[in-house]
Amino acid sequence: MAKIAYILLCHKDPEAIIKQAQRLTATGDYISIHFDASANPKFFKQIKDALAENDNVTYAHKRIKCGWGEWTLVQATLYALESAVSSFPRATHFYMLSGDCMPVKSAEYIHSFLDDNDADFIESFDYFESDWIKTGMKEERLIYRHFFNERTQKWRFNTSFRLQQRLGLTRKIPDDIQVQIGSQWWCLRRRTVEWVLEFTRQRKDVMRFFRTTWIPDETFFQTLVRHVVPENEIRTRTLTFLLFSDYGMPITFYYDQYDLLLSQDFLFARKISPEAESLKRRLGLLYAAEGLRFDISNEGWELFKFLSGRGRIGRRFSTRFWETESTLGRERELTILVCKKWHVAKRVLERIRQVTNIPAIEYLFSEENTPLPDLGGIQKTLGKRHRHRRALMRMLFDYYETDRLVVCMDPGDIDLLRDFESDRSKTRILEIQCDFTEDYMIGHAMRVGLAGDHTSNETLERLLPTIRNDINFESDALRDAEFERLHRMRQSSSIEANAQELANLLTISIDNARKIVEADYIFSD
Repeated sequence: MAKIAYILLCHKDPEAIIKQAQRLTATGDYISIHFDASANPKFFKQIKDALAENDNVTYAHKRIKCGWGEWTLVQATLYALESAVSSFPRATHFYMLSGDCMPVKSAEYIHSFLDDNDADFIESFDYFESDWIKTGMKEERLIYRHFFNERTQKWRFNTSFRLQQRLGLTRKIPDDIQVQIGSQWWCLRRRTVEWVLEFTRQRKDVMRFFRTTWIPDETFFQTLVRHVVPENEIRTRTLTFLLFSDYGMPITFYYDQYDLLLSQDFLFARKISPEAESLKRRLGLLYAAEGLRFDISNEGWELFKFLSGRGRIGRRFSTRFWETESTLGRERELTILVCKKWHVAKRVLERIRQVTNIPAIEYLFSEENTPLPDLGGIQKTLGKRHRHRRALMRMLFDYYETDRLVVCMDPGDIDLLRDFESDRSKTRILEIQCDFTEDYMIGHAMRVGLAGDHTSNETLERLLPTIRNDINFESDALRDAEFERLHRMRQSSSIEANAQELANLLTISIDNARKIVEADYIFSD
């Protein structure tokens, strides 16, 4: 059976570290602690005194001062690893943790998982080909030498970097090394760790190279594991659940997210709020529990994006200057169908196309694969369509040689609607209001990844009101925007009432409008 030696790097909160060590070793696992040498010496003494009788605890054989982005973080990890390997000969796996991590599965489940998966779990993506680094330095992290800490010695860091650039003082990456990048939270088998440690003793040139790279904890182990272990024995993922905001900051989990954490396909989670005492207590009891069954729905990332990224009026950035382009044309008429049930809007759109012959386009600002003509590349990605929205629409009018165009948009795209409504062209908006049953909303949550087949009823009960409120919020926002030409079709209205709205919207005869809305399948789910 798997026995884990946890590698813990920490620098604060000795009480939490003591509890974490006691919790993780209570089920027979081990822990090797590196407590930052720059921290208060009383804290380290407090930890050692509290854990003195615990034979499953050891410490890095050398303590050093660590800094974010520095080699010191890797060196501290190596010291703790070396101590763990020599102190715990029965350890089969080595799992990297921080003081903010907590288990989200039982020890029984974790050991069984590792027994069933004979592999190393470490994010390991090609440094240059992947898009793991979103902004900032990329190649410069490697080809220049970084001697100073970017956060605490910013002037020296930047001056040294610019001086090397000016003098052309670049260096080569070791020829036989293909640099990889990924999360620093990994779980490696004993054989792999022994190979990595042997590699560090044999390849001094590689060690010299990484010592002066920037943020090497994202590249060192990721590169060396890929170098010493066959590719088919590496799972390019982390077993620690963590989320980042759009600003690159780690998301903190709180006491009310217990069910969410347990349902993710991960073994640990980071970061747990220091104030979430009830959550930490429940997760601590969970680790020692036996016979538990976990229903994995894995909706965490999509749920976070939904709750943090949905459109908010009054909480949203205004239109960027580069998004506003010249007018569509004073004589042109743009009709926008707005509906949360996209399939309903698409059916109405198709009926309009069939009955009136007006060119009609589906959710071109929401779906990448919406059929569009070749407009010289401006239509290729959603990003380009949003950035050049008016130019794109103007080109579509020109392509179809028409002064009338119908498109679909999501009610959450309030900034798009405002932008087009403010144009000199005549813009009409039709809000198609649908009924939303509880079954439909559950299905919607599953389709967009907010829930899964095994999401608990308790989680759904908390989630569904949020989804319904979000839908109502978007509908209210349309009314509050006071668009000049806003029309409404309702699922609950009669065919005659909806036909009249559509006739006024499109300036067509009531008979043609009736042909569009009388199809009995339009509102069906």
